[in-house]
Amino acid sequence: MLELVAAFICLTTLLTYLNYRFIGLPPTIGVMVTALFFSLLLQGLSVIGYPGLEDRVQGLMSQIDFNDLLMHWMLSFLLFAGALHVNLADLRSYRWPIGLLATVGVLIATVVIGYLAHWIFALFGWHVSLLYCLLFGALISPTDPIAVLGALRTANASKPLKTTIVGESLFNDGTAVVVFTVLLGIAQLGETPTVTDTAILFAREAIGGALFGGLVGYITYRMIKSIEQYQVEVMLTLALVIGGSAMAYELHVSAPIAMVVAGLIIGNLGRNLAMNDMTRRYLDGFWELIDDMLNALLFALIGLELLLLPFSWMHLAAAGVLAVAILMSRLLTVAPAIVLLRRWRSVPRGTVRVLTWGGLRGGVSVALALSLPPGTERDLLLSITYIVVLSSILLQGLTIGRVVRGVTEQP
Repeated sequence: MLELVAAFICLTTLLTYLNYRFIGLPPTIGVMVTALFFSLLLQGLSVIGYPGLEDRVQGLMSQIDFNDLLMHWMLSFLLFAGALHVNLADLRSYRWPIGLLATVGVLIATVVIGYLAHWIFALFGWHVSLLYCLLFGALISPTDPIAVLGALRTANASKPLKTTIVGESLFNDGTAVVVFTVLLGIAQLGETPTVTDTAILFAREAIGGALFGGLVGYITYRMIKSIEQYQVEVMLTLALVIGGSAMAYELHVSAPIAMVVAGLIIGNLGRNLAMNDMTRRYLDGFWELIDDMLNALLFALIGLELLLLPFSWMHLAAAGVLAVAILMSRLLTVAPAIVLLRRWRSVPRGTVRVLTWGGLRGGVSVALALSLPPGTERDLLLSITYIVVLSSILLQGLTIGRVVRGVTEQP
């Protein structure tokens, strides 16, 4: 285990250095691109008769449970770090479009993408059941909070746009996981759960996660408020994420949602009412460092996953068609929310375009695809998901700033 951790951290650090020194892309995307090049280099060496290094890296990668690592640990840290810098008042102001996109939007996208995927797979000669196509729709529907936060960090987006995109990404994982869990249960057991069972599952995962996050976040806030020692206060936030995530999984509530709510409490109540300037400075520095390091590790892992997945030109072509279908479904879910928002607020022209293009997919989708039962359908969906995620991060992530500027520059 120590060898695996050491090798992966050293490799990620090298890839990060190469991006900063020679490539100059945005940090997370640049690390992923260098990891992709590294994967392709290893495959090239294997083709010309030097397979040893690729086999070694593949052996290390196969020991990593991506789904467990991301969904159970990394995602909680990254969401907490992201929520620390979200203004709760802004989030409350745009609660309706955020709520619609994070719930109804995910449901609509799941159905639309699922049926389009079923039709597209048939065109390529793949016989994938409608249920598995809906599973694909559920796992690819949520926008990825880590990818979105990374892409918007350098984009000069207006407050309504940034708040809506970030807020949706922070909360839509809960809805997607519930939908995915229900569909996966049907696939494995062959039984359709009742509306009551589904409602209980959603309440336990999403609402239970929010309530639990509010409880542990408030307790930590009160503890921080009772002392004036920045080392202890920063340690309290670290313990909140590690211990809170572990407790959430024991209670079978959503740890990501719990950490979003806890992060909002610490980032708003804690920052404004319980911390002095020194504590704020150290807290921000610590969690920014954690955020940057874990983002680098995550995107390097996404890039290196190429070594473990089978691909063909058919996969690339099908994923390209599906990527367009996913953007269409995103447009169908974004437009109604913006129409609703325009009733109360002035919304810049081009907002629908930015929200559609800003719906990046990322590691969450890959992690959910990895949790599918072994079989030919899983292998196909995993490969397609991986290609769609890569194209989303590379194409949309690298151009979202230009799209945002196009909106802000309009009269």
